Amino acid sequence: MNQTTHNAAAGEIVDISIAHSPDSDDAFMFYGLATNKVRVPGYRFTHTLTDIETLNHRAINEAFYDITAVSFHAYPYLQQNYTLMGCGGSVGEGYGPMVISTRELSPSDLDGIKIAVPGTLTTAFLALKIFNPNLETEVVPFDQIIPEVLAGNYDAGLIIHEGQLTYASAGLKKVIDLAIWWQEQTGLILPLGGNAVRRSFSPERLHILTKALKDSIQHGLDNREQALEYAMQFARDLDTSLASRFVSMYVNERTLDYGVDGRAAIQTLLQTGHEKGIITVKPNVDFVD
Repeated sequence: MNQTTHNAAAGEIVDISIAHSPDSDDAFMFYGLATNKVRVPGYRFTHTLTDIETLNHRAINEAFYDITAVSFHAYPYLQQNYTLMGCGGSVGEGYGPMVISTRELSPSDLDGIKIAVPGTLTTAFLALKIFNPNLETEVVPFDQIIPEVLAGNYDAGLIIHEGQLTYASAGLKKVIDLAIWWQEQTGLILPLGGNAVRRSFSPERLHILTKALKDSIQHGLDNREQALEYAMQFARDLDTSLASRFVSMYVNERTLDYGVDGRAAIQTLLQTGHEKGIITVKPNVDFVD
């Protein structure tokens, strides 16, 4: 859906299409805009919810939405049409994507076994390949990875989203947390995903849209109970306590602003992926504030 404008009696109304994943943390982040608690005069927002790997491919192939959630791994491939917003990021500080198994495995045991992964453009996949580029992987829908591993169809799985909180109760064992490994290697947090906006917008509009998202995030943080209630409809088998914990992990002060170290972490992650030949396009990371 491309950006369109309509001339109305009250003035110009700009339609802005937003896309993000159907996850409780994203829903919490966009609660203010999605429920019209946060309004931007002259702008009307429409929301599309679909999984992050689909959003990555749409942004690369079609530049489909005006604002879209993306994996940082995908960003170099869509940077010609999109720039990153300075807010709206999901960052793993001491936690993040992890490899799990039904068996007690060490990270070195992953060589030679097939790992179910949630998509080759996810940042989780990038981190896994930086950890060990020789690992054998196969793409499985992210919400099917735990069931597929439990069924014995894969020896291990790379999990994202709520699975990070539910794998143990399913009887699975952690092999490696890639955010912890990355922090040990670099001293940096692991940036997972962010929100990108069409580069073709005017500087003024880019600023207005970025502020709208930041205001929506702040509204959720300021009205946590209501925002969490809204987000629960996207919580996929989490009770309120776990959903609250998950939202706190990925919607916080860092979501309002990456910070200098957060932006450096994005640059370092993508540069490392490029140097190792995992990312084939030279990253050119810039932000709208």
